[in-house]
Amino acid sequence: MTDGEFSGEPGGAVGRPRGGTSAEGRGDPFDDALALANGTAPRWVRPGAGPEATTVTTPYAAGGAAAATSSATGSGGDAPYTPDDPFSPDDPAAARSGPSSPSSPSGPSRPVDPAPPTGPGPRTAPAAVPWHTARALAERAVPGPPAPETSVLGEALGRTLAAPLSALTDLPSFDTSAMDGWAVSGPGPWRLDRPADAPETGLPSGILAGHAPAEALLDGHAIPIATGARVPSGATAVLRSEHGEVRELSAGGRRLYAPRPAPPGQDIRPRGQECRRGDQLLPAGALVTPAVLGLAAAAGYDELTAYRRPRAEVFVLGDELLDHGLPHEGRIRDALGPMLAPWLHSLGIEAAPPRHLADEADTLYAALAGSTADVVITTGGTASGPVDHVHPTLRRLGAEVLVDGVAVRPGHPMLLARLAPRRHLVGLPGNPLAAVSGLLTLAEPLLRTLAARRPAAPYRTPLAAAVAGHPRDTRLVPVAYRDDERHGLTAVPLRFHGPAMLRGIASADALAVVPPGGAERGTELELLEFPWSASWSAGWTPGWAAPGGPYEPPEATGGRA
Repeated sequence: MTDGEFSGEPGGAVGRPRGGTSAEGRGDPFDDALALANGTAPRWVRPGAGPEATTVTTPYAAGGAAAATSSATGSGGDAPYTPDDPFSPDDPAAARSGPSSPSSPSGPSRPVDPAPPTGPGPRTAPAAVPWHTARALAERAVPGPPAPETSVLGEALGRTLAAPLSALTDLPSFDTSAMDGWAVSGPGPWRLDRPADAPETGLPSGILAGHAPAEALLDGHAIPIATGARVPSGATAVLRSEHGEVRELSAGGRRLYAPRPAPPGQDIRPRGQECRRGDQLLPAGALVTPAVLGLAAAAGYDELTAYRRPRAEVFVLGDELLDHGLPHEGRIRDALGPMLAPWLHSLGIEAAPPRHLADEADTLYAALAGSTADVVITTGGTASGPVDHVHPTLRRLGAEVLVDGVAVRPGHPMLLARLAPRRHLVGLPGNPLAAVSGLLTLAEPLLRTLAARRPAAPYRTPLAAAVAGHPRDTRLVPVAYRDDERHGLTAVPLRFHGPAMLRGIASADALAVVPPGGAERGTELELLEFPWSASWSAGWTPGWAAPGGPYEPPEATGGRA
C-alpha cells in the first residue's frame, strides 16, 4: 500500500486516509462511504483492490426499504449474523466464503431486498462494516455540537470551551510576596518598621494578604509581610522569615539582619508573571476541568461559554434481567444498567438512571418515540431473534440506519441509527463485553462529536503476549499495563475476554485493537483506553498478575491469550 491509500489497519489515524488527500483524489472515508451508499464508488476504490475495497449502502432510511450490503475485510456479503460467541479455530465463520474470500467469485454484491420484513422474525442481515470505518461513520454522523451556552463557572465543569479563554487581568495583578517574611528595601541590615496597626505585644502583624500597604518602604527599612500580600512600593526583595534575625538596639528600635544579601526580586511574584491581560490561556475546544475553573476564576471570569454536555438515555431490554438479588429460575442479573450510566458520566455525558423495558415491540416504540435525548442507547435486541425488536421498531419510526453490524469481535451485531436530524440511537448487543465494544466503537465517537471533544491521540503499546485473532474481523481484547525490562510499558492480554464476561475488563486499563489474524508478542497495537485508566508503577504486582488472577501466561495457552 502506498502513502495516501486508505488504511484499515489500527496503526493509522482512525478512519482516515494515511498521508492526507493524494493527487488521485482519495478523500475522507465517511464521504466515500456515503458515496458508496448512493451507488457512486469513490476514486480510491480500485476494481479488485482486495480487502481494502469497501462497499456500503444505506440499510433502510426514512421512507425507504433498502437493506445494507457491504464487502469488507472479515465479512461475507451473504453471511447472516453469527452468534456473538468467543472466536475459536473451529468458528463456522472462519470457513464461510464471502465476497472478499479467495473462494468467492468476483462480481457485484448481492441484490438489495426492496421490502425488508416489518416484524421481529428472520431478516436478511447485512454484511458488517469494517471496524475503523464504523468509528469514522459514528464520528461524522452529526455535523458538530449544538450551539454553545453561557453558564456560571460551576455549571461549565466537564464541558468544552466554545471560545478561547483569554485573561481579563494581569496574573498576578500586583507585585505579591511569595513567602512569609519581611519586605526589605536595599541592602541590609534594615531598620525594622512597626506598622501603625501592629499589636503592642507579640509578633507584629505587618502587611497581610488582602490589605494594601499605605506607605512606601524607605531605603534601608523592612516591614513584616505575609504570603500573598501586596508588596509595598520601594521594596526590592522579600526576606524569608527563616533567613532573618531581629535584634533589639540599645538605643531603642530593632534591626533586621540576614546571613546573606537579598538580591533584587527575591521571593516577589511580579505583576503579570503568569500572564498579561488579553493573553490566551486556553484555546477553544479545551475541556473544562476543575483546574480550568480555578484558572478562569483567577483570570476574572464569572461565566464561561461552552458546549453543553450531550444527554443520553439508556434502555435495557430483556425480560430475563433482574435488578437485584441472585440469579434464579433462568433469570440473570442486569450488569449493563449499573455499568453504562457511570461510564457515560465519565465521558462527560448527562445520563439518567437506565430504564428497564420489557421485550415488547410497542413498549420499545413508545420509549423511543417519547425520548428527547441526543443519543438513546439500547442493550440487546439488535440481532434477529423472536424478541429482538430494535430493527422493526426503527423501521416503524422511519429511522435511517447508518451502521448495521460491525466486523468486530465481540459485539458485531451493533448498530447506529438516526432518529431525527440531531438525535441518534446506538444499539448495543446484550452481552456485557460485547456491549462495551459497541460503546467504544459507535457511542463514544458520536458523543465526542456532540460534546465538541477532540479525539485522543492514537496510542500504541507492544503486547506482552501473543493474541489469537479472528480470520477476518477485528478483535477488541482487554489488556492491562505492565512494565517490561525489554519493551518498557507493555499491554498484557487478560484471560476472561468472552462476550458475556466482565471479569477481564474490570481489571483492564484498555482494549487492544487486534487485527485479523492476531498479533505476536512485542507487536505494537492501538489501544482504546478507559476514562479511568492509569499506568501502575514498576515493582508493584497487581491482583490480575498474581497466581489465579485473570492474566493467563502465554505458556499456559501456547502463546495464545
